[in-house]
Amino acid sequence: MKAIVEKITAAYEAYAKDAAAQVENGNKAAGARARKVSLELEKLLKEFRKASIAAAK
Repeated sequence: MKAIVEKITAAYEAYAKDAAAQVENGNKAAGARARKVSLELEKLLKEFRKASIAAAK
């Protein structure tokens, strides 16, 4: 589960950087990268949820 959390943290940092670039500078390419990472984050968060539920049992 620790590996999943590290992946989520890294992905969120990438997302935050690209989203800020889009909002602050209007960088369209950064927006596309942020959207792509948001999909990866969704998958990682679902994976974390499954692992967390399994660990709680």
